[in-house]
Amino acid sequence: MSDLISFILEIFLEIKYWIKHGKQRKHEKENNLPKSVVWAPYTKQFIIIFIIFIPVCFVFIFFNSIGENEKNTKKRIMKVSNLLEAEKKQFGKYPSELKNIIRNNPLRKNIEIDSWKTTFVYTTSNDRKSYQLISLGGDRKLGTKDDILHSSK
Repeated sequence: MSDLISFILEIFLEIKYWIKHGKQRKHEKENNLPKSVVWAPYTKQFIIIFIIFIPVCFVFIFFNSIGENEKNTKKRIMKVSNLLEAEKKQFGKYPSELKNIIRNNPLRKNIEIDSWKTTFVYTTSNDRKSYQLISLGGDRKLGTKDDILHSSK
């Protein structure tokens, strides 16, 4: 029922707008005035909503993407860690370089690069029985608090 009433009110507003629009055009023609812009009833509301909606969406997207690089880098480190564990299981020791786990597989082409487009720092022990994998983080400097560190068990 309320939908019907709101629909009738919308039709009434449109009719009222076109009557006002017609009177204004008639007045402009009689007095040789330039055409003025007459806004439809909902045009101002849509413009205001649009002006508010765009910045709100921008802020929402911006604040949701703040931690995305760190999350994606942690996921990538876990993938690399799984590949390194498989390498150790197969050959008995970790590879000397991180590039060795790629093995001409195009899906692993960029596996040694983190979300900030820097390569992981990969170091192994002398006997290659343990490793340490470090992402430099957003500042791209080693030894800072935003570095992401992963070590073998």
